[in-house]
Amino acid sequence: MSAVLVVEDEPDIAMVLRVLLTRAGHEVLLAGDGKSGLRLVHETRPELVLLDIGLPAMDGWTVLERIRDVSDVPVMLLTAHGQETDKVRGLRGGADDYMTKPFSNGELLARIEALLRRAGQQQAPAEPADQVYDDGTVRVDHMSRRVYLEGAEVTLNATDYGLLTMFTRHRGSVLSAGQLLATVWKDHSGLGTERVKFAILRLRRRLGWTADTSPIKAIPKMGYRYDPPRR
Repeated sequence: MSAVLVVEDEPDIAMVLRVLLTRAGHEVLLAGDGKSGLRLVHETRPELVLLDIGLPAMDGWTVLERIRDVSDVPVMLLTAHGQETDKVRGLRGGADDYMTKPFSNGELLARIEALLRRAGQQQAPAEPADQVYDDGTVRVDHMSRRVYLEGAEVTLNATDYGLLTMFTRHRGSVLSAGQLLATVWKDHSGLGTERVKFAILRLRRRLGWTADTSPIKAIPKMGYRYDPPRR
């Protein structure tokens, strides 16, 4: 049984989702607004979040951003709008999937099961032989799983840490989006490589890097490469 948090302010839709997910064997947690949803993410650590974008007071975009600051829990966005710009914004913000209301119950359950299955396959990447990586700018302590940027500790979530570890382990080598997807997300389907692009954008932002200043370089039509700063 997986715990699924539904953050939805429309009682009728929330009840339909609760019945549907309960019948499918999931434990369902309900939140009618963004603040309650965030509190339940912290308190219950659900395996998946269904998040409505059109929430009162604190909208779904803000909730998604705050979830991604502290957790890699799979998030599926639910919205009454199917515009491509909304989908791109959701992926850029760290969502794992996106469905437009009204939705097919069968498709919704299938997508939920796929996200849960993928999340269950995720494991921390194998640690390198060296316990500490240090290039003078970035320091990664693999024993404590702590990351330092120019001597100051920075807080990264599991995906951030996995990406940075892959890049520093394979510094100077080009890693394709498919390789990163399979290694960091344990998703060997080759689909959803756009999430890699947006995850790298978030990692750069959290480390205070721009595309020009970041040692993580995009290599057109090939992938990404970490070039350690010259000492």
